[in-house]
Amino acid sequence: MKVLVTGGAGFIGATLCERLRSHPTITDVVALDDLSTGSCDNLVGVDATLVVGTFLDDDLLDRIVPGIDAIVHLGARPSVPRSLAEPLASHEANATGTVKVLEAARRHGVDHVVVASSSSVYGANAELPKRESMVPMPVSPYAVSKLATEQYALAWQHSFGLRTLAFRFFNVFGPRQAAGHAYAAVVPAFVDAALRGVPVTVHGDGTQSRDFTSVHTVCDVLTAAVVGGVSHPTPVNLAFGSRITLLHVLDTLEHVLGRPVARAHVASRPGDVPHSQADNSVLRSLFPHIEPVDFEPALRDTVEWHRRRVAQPA
Repeated sequence: MKVLVTGGAGFIGATLCERLRSHPTITDVVALDDLSTGSCDNLVGVDATLVVGTFLDDDLLDRIVPGIDAIVHLGARPSVPRSLAEPLASHEANATGTVKVLEAARRHGVDHVVVASSSSVYGANAELPKRESMVPMPVSPYAVSKLATEQYALAWQHSFGLRTLAFRFFNVFGPRQAAGHAYAAVVPAFVDAALRGVPVTVHGDGTQSRDFTSVHTVCDVLTAAVVGGVSHPTPVNLAFGSRITLLHVLDTLEHVLGRPVARAHVASRPGDVPHSQADNSVLRSLFPHIEPVDFEPALRDTVEWHRRRVAQPA
């Protein structure tokens, strides 16, 4: 079986490439990435073929998609703040880009496409936990573009018979996730600052909560979906129902490091939602044998990776 992973040099993509190649039924993995947020370093030691380029390039897709059995479309322009700064670019990458990948799959007879959506599509809908049947209420350009991602995939399933599966990711974290830039996710930003001995920036009072999910758990689910050819007629939450506040993340980080972590509270960011937690009923029905990695060991694994990167003892 040959699998194409868009965004394959990103932290989720590279971890997935590694996980896919460890499965006995998967013989080849192609990672497509324009390296705008991904890195070649993420694929060091991973038995995957890196193609540098963008999934917005139809000619490139027509060169690499023939012979592919399944596509995992992780490539995107991430970050709510980034989408506020450049909404058209987020739309082009996340919405138009998804259509281009789906059409390439259709042109070349790929039978199965898995796409990455986001819990951000729930937006202003305050009810918890987030169920897939809830009305999406996105409050940022990024969230709207990810809603388009999943809905295009499902429309291609219903209109053209393409087997698709749209996952809503919830705050994935783990090794290979970059920090040190303006749009860094919260866990790597916290870990990087703590290891460098500078105050961690907390937007708001820190009581906002997220359903943090280890990248290893996510890639276990994605691999099972690819190998099993799993499709579903509606989006599927890819998280397991945890509800962890940012203050708890910091407390756990202090426990892992064995020392206090300085904190600097600043104003909340536009487009952020206060709480997010997944209902995992649909996920459990599709993948009943997968158990998530607990938060603390996953954070410890993440800290160890960042510690090696910054070469500074805790």
